Amino acid sequence: MSGRRVTILDYGAGNLRSVAKAFQHEGADVVLTADPAVAARAERLVLPGQGHFGQCMTRLEGAGLADAVREHVAGGRPFLGICVGMQLLFDESEEAPDVRGLGLLPGPVLLLRTVLPLPHVGWNSVEFIRAAESDPLLAGVAGPEPRYFYHVHSFGVLQSDAEHVLGRCTYDDAFASIVRRDNVWGIQFHPEKSQEDGLRILRNFSEM
Repeated sequence: MSGRRVTILDYGAGNLRSVAKAFQHEGADVVLTADPAVAARAERLVLPGQGHFGQCMTRLEGAGLADAVREHVAGGRPFLGICVGMQLLFDESEEAPDVRGLGLLPGPVLLLRTVLPLPHVGWNSVEFIRAAESDPLLAGVAGPEPRYFYHVHSFGVLQSDAEHVLGRCTYDDAFASIVRRDNVWGIQFHPEKSQEDGLRILRNFSEM
């Protein structure tokens, strides 16, 4: 078995293939799966996401993958949520008030508070805070100066000063762009579209 195997949840997320190709570009052995048993015992598990919070969460639950994610996390193995996949880590979202998230991180996902056009699309700077420079996901990326990453979203985690936030971005108001709790990481931007720094983050994850 490869020492750099990354398992990606295949549940109909729009950016699944591009995330898989980016990991492969960085030398990872990629497995795509819709099997809860495979997901639960994966060495490293990735939850991509693109689209509507409620639809994504409903697909996860319907396929038995939400419980597999929780089992994987409880086992202490690395887990990464990307874009809407990061939002699904939280308790709930304004985008789908009747749908509960995975509840791995506390708080709500809210519509970005801005007079600027939504969705927030394009390159924007991420400011690293607290322990980001020593975080293994951000090795070679985080530092005293902000870095630019490619964002596409209308909703976000507005509790940008919470203890689990490693990086924040501003689009009128601040929102969390990188979060971590124990073995669970989430990134709001698209690493597969963020050139060298985004690919470095994926490589770091595959080497954990």
